[in-house]
Amino acid sequence: MNSTIRLVGIGLLATVAAVVVTTAAAALALAAGVDFEIPDGGEAIPLAGFATVTGFFSIVGVVIAAALLRWSTRPVERFVWTAVSLTAISLVPPLISGAGTATVVTLMGLHLIPAAVMIPSLARACAPRSGVAQPRPAERARSNRPGVRFRR
Repeated sequence: MNSTIRLVGIGLLATVAAVVVTTAAAALALAAGVDFEIPDGGEAIPLAGFATVTGFFSIVGVVIAAALLRWSTRPVERFVWTAVSLTAISLVPPLISGAGTATVVTLMGLHLIPAAVMIPSLARACAPRSGVAQPRPAERARSNRPGVRFRR
């Protein structure tokens, strides 16, 4: 099976899992009394909003992982660094939103939940499978040129 197709399949399954777990956690927080009201607009974030945003950014993560798998010589390391950095950046908006403490802490936790699902799943999918020799992207590109041989 092509490694990119495998990555996308695993990524889509992980996306569904991340959406379900994040939405369930938001529903539990809502039931526990967290209002998810952001002072800027005065409206509460709906549960469907958590599902939509989680799904969208999880798919963005799959696209980033696929691009790194295709063009990087070290896709796992690059993906993990990129994903962890983006997750850390995503924690800033709740902090500066001006919402109540319970809302801020819950929103930060709801950012970490899909990261805990997606990052390990996609990193594992980017890793070469044991026993399967996989050429580096540079070697693949050079070996596809007609009439040009490369040294090993």
